[in-house]
Amino acid sequence: MSTATKILDAEPAHQYLVRRTGEACHKAKEAAAAAAEGIAIGSSALLNSLRQRERELDTFDLEIDSGVTTAITEVDPAQARELLACMKVMIALERIGDLLLSFANSALSVAGRIDPEDTRDLTQMATLLEKMLTDGASAFSGRDVSKAIDVLRADAEMDRLRNLMFLRHIENPENIHRQASLQVIFMTQSLERAGDHAKNLAEEVCHFVSGRPVRHVSIAHDKPVEQMFIDYLRRRDHHR
Repeated sequence: MSTATKILDAEPAHQYLVRRTGEACHKAKEAAAAAAEGIAIGSSALLNSLRQRERELDTFDLEIDSGVTTAITEVDPAQARELLACMKVMIALERIGDLLLSFANSALSVAGRIDPEDTRDLTQMATLLEKMLTDGASAFSGRDVSKAIDVLRADAEMDRLRNLMFLRHIENPENIHRQASLQVIFMTQSLERAGDHAKNLAEEVCHFVSGRPVRHVSIAHDKPVEQMFIDYLRRRDHHR
């Protein structure tokens, strides 16, 4: 095959970066799944695997940051917006990797000393994060606003579980002695903050697909943000 043919067959830079961002979404989802199973069954091997997954997400971050910086000057405006979305999504994914590693380190430090009730709720939070990242990956790869809205809705449940854990360990109204409270609070915070970054990812998909930031949808303030955005999309589509 000639050099000219190879160049013609090469994947365009912006397509490559979009594809790699999608792969990074799946890597973060796998990390959340490892965290959920690791805490559920007390697997040191799974929890330790989060260190390597965090390194892989860092590698994705460096690659996409460098690639977007180079490629963005060589594409049309629509592709440039796509590349900026890749960069913002990757920032969220890299931070999720850091937070899951922090979660794993805390879990390993108290192995076998977490109350079953806490193990159950932490597993539920990590499983919910996995689902948010699964939907986020689908939203990004499929340009699917409905999947992004699912992520925004799920964040409320993540907050509810965090509040439940805080009530149990900080306020402790029953005055029950609980094990490893400090580490459990750190783990809870890590998962809740990872959920916030998954929500940021979903908001970026909404912005990229619709051209309108979720936070700037100016309608009734007594509705959840995801309902505001759905209503905005309906009105926009109706007037097309």
